[in-house]
Amino acid sequence: MPLFIFQRKPTLDIEIARHQLQEKSLSLVIAKDGRIIFETTKSGVNGFLSAIDELGRENLKGASIADKIVGRAAALLCAYAGVKAVYAVVLSEGGKRVLEKNSVSLKFGDVVPGILNRQKTGACPFEKIVSDISDGAEAYEKLKSCATK
Repeated sequence: MPLFIFQRKPTLDIEIARHQLQEKSLSLVIAKDGRIIFETTKSGVNGFLSAIDELGRENLKGASIADKIVGRAAALLCAYAGVKAVYAVVLSEGGKRVLEKNSVSLKFGDVVPGILNRQKTGACPFEKIVSDISDGAEAYEKLKSCATK
């Protein structure tokens, strides 16, 4: 008799994270193995940096995230952490390229040319920091040093 192995749908974690993001008006939700492992209302990449610091990079490997805004900076952090799937309400073109290059599964609402600062007068400062960076580890170190100042 053949042995059948039933696996959870790979989209389950991303749907759990997306639902929680919308229901609780959060800015970032991370799900793994069918449960929420992190959530925050912190804006910008600060929430993701907190998740990496609190949970550890290894514990984020294979996780799915739902985020309100994913630009290049957040995408590089996803690559660094080994995230497998991302849902973004708003996704920048640069963030999309980084995630696709790193084979991260994507679901998104709107795609925009770039992420703006809070005043909408120019580029987001985190996006400026990583504009010439393509390595996730380098982006993490640079973003972390700037976010804690």
